[in-house]
Amino acid sequence: MSDAIKHECGIAFLRLRKPLQYYIDKYNTPTYAVNKMYLLMQKQHNRGQDGVGVANIKLNMEPGYRYISRYRTVDSQPIEDIFQKFGKKYRKAQREGKENYMNEKWLKQNFGFTGEVWLGHLRYGTHGKNSIESCHPFLRQNNWRSRNLVVAGNFNMTNVDELFDKLVEIGQHPKEKVDTVTVMEKIGHFLDEGNQAVFDKYKGKLTNQEITDLIEEELDLGRILERSCKDFDGGYTMAGMVGYGASFVARDPAGIRPAYYYADDEVVVVASEKPAIKTAFGCEYDEIKEIEPGHAMIVGKDGDYQQVKYKEKLEKKSCSFERIYFSRGTDPDIYRERRKLGELLIPKVLKAINFDLKNAVFSFIPNTAETSFLGLMSGVDRYLIDKRKDIILENKPSTDTLEELLSFRPRVEKLVLKDAKLRTFITDDEHRDDLVAHVYDTTYEVINKDTDTLVIIDDSIVRGTTLEKSILTLLDRLNPKKIVVVSSAPQIRFPDCYGIDMSKMKDFVAFRAVLELLKETNQEYLLDEVFELCQASIEQREPENYVKRLYEPFEYEQISKKIAEIVKPEGMKAELEVVYQTVESLHDACPNHLGDWYFTGDYPTPGGNRVVNKAFMNFMKGVTVRAY
Repeated sequence: MSDAIKHECGIAFLRLRKPLQYYIDKYNTPTYAVNKMYLLMQKQHNRGQDGVGVANIKLNMEPGYRYISRYRTVDSQPIEDIFQKFGKKYRKAQREGKENYMNEKWLKQNFGFTGEVWLGHLRYGTHGKNSIESCHPFLRQNNWRSRNLVVAGNFNMTNVDELFDKLVEIGQHPKEKVDTVTVMEKIGHFLDEGNQAVFDKYKGKLTNQEITDLIEEELDLGRILERSCKDFDGGYTMAGMVGYGASFVARDPAGIRPAYYYADDEVVVVASEKPAIKTAFGCEYDEIKEIEPGHAMIVGKDGDYQQVKYKEKLEKKSCSFERIYFSRGTDPDIYRERRKLGELLIPKVLKAINFDLKNAVFSFIPNTAETSFLGLMSGVDRYLIDKRKDIILENKPSTDTLEELLSFRPRVEKLVLKDAKLRTFITDDEHRDDLVAHVYDTTYEVINKDTDTLVIIDDSIVRGTTLEKSILTLLDRLNPKKIVVVSSAPQIRFPDCYGIDMSKMKDFVAFRAVLELLKETNQEYLLDEVFELCQASIEQREPENYVKRLYEPFEYEQISKKIAEIVKPEGMKAELEVVYQTVESLHDACPNHLGDWYFTGDYPTPGGNRVVNKAFMNFMKGVTVRAY
């Protein structure tokens, strides 16, 4: 994606289903779990580079021994930083333990991160400062083992204020009004109540120690999640570990955020992406399953696991941006979907170049658009096959003409190169444009000047800043006749509120295009009308998305044409056209991931409509803060 945006997060959960000694004996090392966690997290490093955290719980530890360990870091290479610390810890154990190094009991009594339950998290910071305190997993401590709670997740709640008020109503005094804290404290509250209910049940009948053991047997994590997540509105995959070793991974009712699992007789593992599980455990792709929306994967202290429904399902709206951009393209399904996104653009692209393939040069904006580019070229090849067949059957060409016809190949060049060392998102909005101009470079002397049309595909266009400030300026220096910028995603019109950092209306080039069209057509009064509707919707429990009304007066291609005018740099000589994927084609390519609210405004939860209305009100007031 040319416009870098912060997004998502990643989780890696691993439960060893057998005693640690089993893995030491079978694999001849006590580092089996550490090695697997490293692979799970390294293969998801695309999901978060601002901070990393890992927590570990040891099962069946005697009183007096530490049983929860946690490391978090905001180092510039956070995954390496944490696992180097693990390496030092295990090397020290090997030096000090000698023959005891291969002994489960000695290791667990003397060293941290030697337990059976693991939870890792990769973070992109979309809120606040990038500090250690912002890194997951979060830890809620208590001297009762069954009241300790470790939580990490890939989530964003749209109703943080409401959740905060709920905590106050039940008597808590939260230290922050952020979703990470409110989520953990809400679950922690009902975990405490669950503990107390079992304690009261046996109080006076058994000793406190006997009751403690029964609490760990009888706690119903499904019921705890049902009660604590009742008021959650957002997209989330939340993972948690309770101090005695039971654990859960809960997915939101609309399946917005991804969660995949694999289980065999040795492990239960959950991650945000399939390829990480495939790499770490060498299983088949069809053995990796999805956690159902509104369900939690619950793993008991004994290692048994099951999916439990804790909330009624909504219509499934899995994030389509996962397929277009965020997730790794090594997932075979995602790879096929991205190729198809490129193929489906062929009719529009051919029209944009006036079917003149002889004078067209195809390329892509690195690196995530490469797969859709392959699909685009596959579509061109299919078009040429059909065209050749028609010509041969109808015209019966001569040998020379036939040879020329069969030998023709579309021209492909690497025209846009990215300097991986320059990352525009490390600076603030005010100074980002200065860096944008230097992120990309181009290849010279491969274009027929004033003759060729350049077709450049990107996976999506958010702000259009990089196109205007860098890419189009560079390509125009090649002196093409025309430049066609192709987006494998539809027009991004509305903010996200479920984990992607896209929440300010004026950031979207499509919205800026509509503002100009409203002005040109004397319809600016619609801005005030929509503003009043948004204000009136503040107290509504399930408001509609009123911002949609601003787009309704205009055709899709009309907005695309205006976007081309906006992103065209001053002084650019070449003609410019911007071609967008349609929403219908997106659904055709990604039929199981229909979450398209950033394109259509059709949010899967009421909180989404509240956020988009608030984002528009912020724009009208000149407020430049996030709407959630």
